[in-house]
Amino acid sequence: MPLTLPASKRQPSRWPVLLDAAAAFFAERGYHATTMRDIAQAASVTPGAVYFHVPTKHALLLAVYQEGVDRIIRHLDAALGEESDPGKRFRGAIRAHLESILDESAYARVIIRVLPEDVPEAAEELKRQRERYEARFRALVGDLRLPAGRNPKLMRLLLIGALNWTPVWYRGALGGLDPVVDEFMASFGVGSPRRTSRK
Repeated sequence: MPLTLPASKRQPSRWPVLLDAAAAFFAERGYHATTMRDIAQAASVTPGAVYFHVPTKHALLLAVYQEGVDRIIRHLDAALGEESDPGKRFRGAIRAHLESILDESAYARVIIRVLPEDVPEAAEELKRQRERYEARFRALVGDLRLPAGRNPKLMRLLLIGALNWTPVWYRGALGGLDPVVDEFMASFGVGSPRRTSRK
């Protein structure tokens, strides 16, 4: 069944529509199973119009990746705000990451599904895009008062891997995200009071 965009997305400016279509296909089918013709059809443009914006499919993937990373970073930075306590910042980052990857938008799911090694011709740039975001978590983990002997790098890698697996099993049950965040905090041995629930 072909992926299509709702009519409300069909605006005069084609670039946002093309990005949305590409994100949807890359998230659902993966990079290699998606064609530029698929994306063009979903965006109601000709394949030539897609190439007017980007020269190759991997250039379009890079654009989707950059947009996805930008969105996640904006959400994380907004969630942390002016908070200075390292434990509360860590908790806020975990929740913001979960909210981003559980959102209906396909952009974050592309970053999870399409790994740099899947697309050798774009691998280095994809890694640079991922690093923009992972640097935030590196700093957050580095600010924690971890017990002696803990390995901050392994902790960060395990945490991001576990967070990115959440869409596989989370279906909005279990009382919302707070219990999930609580378990992440406990699992990684970081104590922090729960934030006030959002209304």
